[in-house]
Amino acid sequence: MSFFYYILAFLTGIANSTQSGVNSQLRLALQNPLLAAVGSFGGGFLSLLLLQFTIGSPVPSLEVLRQVSWWKWTGGLLGVFYVCSVIISVPKIGPTNLLSLSVAGQLLAAVVLEHYGWVGFREHAVNIWRILGILLIILGVVLVVKN
Repeated sequence: MSFFYYILAFLTGIANSTQSGVNSQLRLALQNPLLAAVGSFGGGFLSLLLLQFTIGSPVPSLEVLRQVSWWKWTGGLLGVFYVCSVIISVPKIGPTNLLSLSVAGQLLAAVVLEHYGWVGFREHAVNIWRILGILLIILGVVLVVKN
């Protein structure tokens, strides 16, 4: 079963690279990075609504929604930061540089978040193998960006 999740994670990377190009082209067509982000999120929002109505998963009560900590609602803000950054950066530095730097940032953040068990992650202490992996990723990013 875990093989499925590895494939899903790999496909997420492919989708991420493709999304960068699609959003960048939408920016060029609209001549406006913020409207391109609105279009991207609008399409995503409509897709999520359709998926919710198709699958019919349960919707929490208003009382449950009120009890959710404020910071747990910031994922959308982080998504706005990511999508807007991609839309603005891709034409300037290219998708390969953007995504290699993004992956390095994601890996470093994930290791720190897991080490301390922040934002609900299970604690997983930093060890020599993780440090070596981060260093290799950073070396790879330097080589990619230097090209």
